[in-house]
Amino acid sequence: MSPTLLLTEQLISRPSVTPHDEGCLEILVARLEPLGFVCERMDSGPDDFRVSNLWAKRSSASAGARTLVFAGHTDVVPTGPLEQWSSPPFTPMHRNGRLYGRGASDMKASIAAFVVALEEFLAAQPDPDINLALLLTSDEEGPSVDGTKVVVERLRERAEPLEWCIVGEPTSVEKTGDMIKNGRRGTLSGKLTVRGVQGHIAYPQLARNPIHQVVPALAELSSIEWDRGNAFFPPTSWQMSNIHGGTGATNVIPGSVVIDFNFRFSTESTAEQLKKRVHAVLDRHGLEYDLSWTLGGQPFLTTPGELVRAVQSAIREVTGVDTELSTTGGTSDGRFISQICQQVIEFGPPNATIHKIDEYVALADLEPLKNVYLRTLELLDRGALRA
Repeated sequence: MSPTLLLTEQLISRPSVTPHDEGCLEILVARLEPLGFVCERMDSGPDDFRVSNLWAKRSSASAGARTLVFAGHTDVVPTGPLEQWSSPPFTPMHRNGRLYGRGASDMKASIAAFVVALEEFLAAQPDPDINLALLLTSDEEGPSVDGTKVVVERLRERAEPLEWCIVGEPTSVEKTGDMIKNGRRGTLSGKLTVRGVQGHIAYPQLARNPIHQVVPALAELSSIEWDRGNAFFPPTSWQMSNIHGGTGATNVIPGSVVIDFNFRFSTESTAEQLKKRVHAVLDRHGLEYDLSWTLGGQPFLTTPGELVRAVQSAIREVTGVDTELSTTGGTSDGRFISQICQQVIEFGPPNATIHKIDEYVALADLEPLKNVYLRTLELLDRGALRA
């Protein structure tokens, strides 16, 4: 059994449903410390929701050495109905060339591949010219408040310079290496409460129906072109996710209606610009309303440069695949890391089964994944792809 497969299975066996780590970090520390990594726990959060965080770094003796960070999360989403799984989700199982288990592709295979790649790299190059680091958390699938965000703040406080970061999110589509993420859209959510006057449905003149009042504004918001995107990002989108109104009775005009909505926005718009435009529409329609905002993350973009070229070259050498750059999909912890790191990309195995029943990773993908990380280390260490 390959070291990458063995470590992936060890991690899958830990039922680390967010925010719990269930000892995954201890397994990894035991592998990293003998390699010369200084491992710092930066756990955070209340006792009943304690998040496990690890910052592990191996410093180079070379003056002015730059730092490559591998980032990831040990937590997984809940399993869903156990009876629908073909095998227990935290018991690694092989079937038809696949390794099944919760977290197999999101993202315990990537973490295992990180560590084995580092082991092989340092065995061949004990004194590299670059610093090596890992940033791991058990709060990526949850609120993402006490995980990577906390570690980034600690690193910012001590002015820890980071040049490159590879987040092991499962970015591939059909085959490992066919897509990497060189950025992500920002996410901005709003909770809109429109107030009316409750009353009997047969006497509308004595009431004010907030649903009727807000519908024209919602129609306008849904038809706005917020921006046109750019070469790297699709246009900003605005979508409603929930509408709550009514008392449950069919003969009562409600006194309020609540709408949840979300922007996924490109670098062509800012959160403040989007907020102002929404308020302008609501005010123009004369609504009596409250609106609370939650900025889940700013957009980030790594334009093609040294890190992108290194990963693309490594993928081509190992798999023969030409990689597509993309900023599609949801958010990741890259949105936090990009605040202190110049170049951040995401690369991992295919994502077709993430968060699903019977999540799996193809056994044939594990060694290529590790080898791409290994080749990237080699290319960045020797500075072969500097601009």
